[in-house]
Amino acid sequence: MSATRRVSVVIPALDEAAELPRLLDHLAALPGRWEVIVADGGSRDATPAIARTHPRVDAIVEAPGGRAAQLNAGAALSTGDPIVFVHADSRLPFGAHAALRGAARAGGSPGGNFALRFAGHGAFPRVLGAVYAAQRRLGFYYGDSSIWVRRAAFAQLGGFRALEVMDDYDFVRRLQRLGRTARLPGPAVTSARRWERLGIGRTVLSWVAIRWLFVAGVPPRRLARLYRRVR
Repeated sequence: MSATRRVSVVIPALDEAAELPRLLDHLAALPGRWEVIVADGGSRDATPAIARTHPRVDAIVEAPGGRAAQLNAGAALSTGDPIVFVHADSRLPFGAHAALRGAARAGGSPGGNFALRFAGHGAFPRVLGAVYAAQRRLGFYYGDSSIWVRRAAFAQLGGFRALEVMDDYDFVRRLQRLGRTARLPGPAVTSARRWERLGIGRTVLSWVAIRWLFVAGVPPRRLARLYRRVR
């Protein structure tokens, strides 16, 4: 099989010793030919050791300096097409490889994401999922829905820009200028752990406020302070 039949998974990780082995075990169980690269941002826990010893990992790269640096460093090591960026607390759907390879062969979209479900029970993850789906119909989505991109499109964009926050949304906005992006079936699943303490109202308000402040030109450095407060 040629290298172009591989799908590259890039995992940005920072102190993810609890979640990373679960994701790697999940990827090991998925059908398809995967290349898995962990880009560590300077973890102080066992994340690098887990990445070095897990049999599903093909390469690990140390990339301090922010998430964009991690994503770009991982992509630079990758050989597959397309590339999908998966957070440590996210999981791809069972048919992800077939969906990604099919999208790459079709050539109509430069990239996109997956339909998304938030893990857990009760109203909180259901409402977050519904709001996220509504935003996706308007063209708004983020890294927690496992952004994927064709290699040529990634190279054309020059990768992710080094922003303190919203590097994923900035990438999506630039990607959409290359052509209509595709939401692949799933759903992918991600944790709601980072938002649970805020509650539904404050979570949704923070999503909308930070996005529109970014679009309005508020410097990401200032938005990073707001982001840390709401998280």
